[in-house]
Amino acid sequence: ARIRQIVSVLCAIIEISLSSRGCILQNALSNQCQTMMQQLLIRLVDWLYIAPFKRLVSRDIFAYGLCGGANMALDTLWYFVIYHYIVAERFIDLGVVVVSPHIASLIVVFPITFFTGFWLNRNVAFRATEYKTRGQLIRYALSVLGSIVLNYLCMKLFVEHLYIWPTPSKMLTTAVSVVYSFLAAKYFTFRPRS
Repeated sequence: ARIRQIVSVLCAIIEISLSSRGCILQNALSNQCQTMMQQLLIRLVDWLYIAPFKRLVSRDIFAYGLCGGANMALDTLWYFVIYHYIVAERFIDLGVVVVSPHIASLIVVFPITFFTGFWLNRNVAFRATEYKTRGQLIRYALSVLGSIVLNYLCMKLFVEHLYIWPTPSKMLTTAVSVVYSFLAAKYFTFRPRS
């Protein structure tokens, strides 16, 4: 029954994107399409937020984790497509510098997942619409920049000073970064008005 409901939600997403209104095809995320997608995703989060999760984490943390996981999956999918089919595993000569295919793909994917992450956090995880989008977007960019700096500093600390192997260091860094990102989103980027 749950699988049927998930399939039905996915079919509804596809139908919305290909409907006669042409939300995605005619006007990338028009207001009407955004509202429909937001309501659909919020219902999906609420539907998945079942008893075992309710005992372990708050709805905010659950929704944030779900949105983050979905954005990470989209990031991986986009990276794969761009690396293999757009950049086509070729080095890109910009005249001044030659960019490797994996870095070129990363550069192309970053803005996509940056904006999908912002949209998911703003409209699904935290649903803070009291502030103007521009102000929240600037705050989100600052928190992402902070996350990048934190990742760099943690990796330097764990690998070069504490002599922890790189892979476990990356796992620790990811845990620190996730906690930082959640707190920055909840109390800085998408905080409700006092």
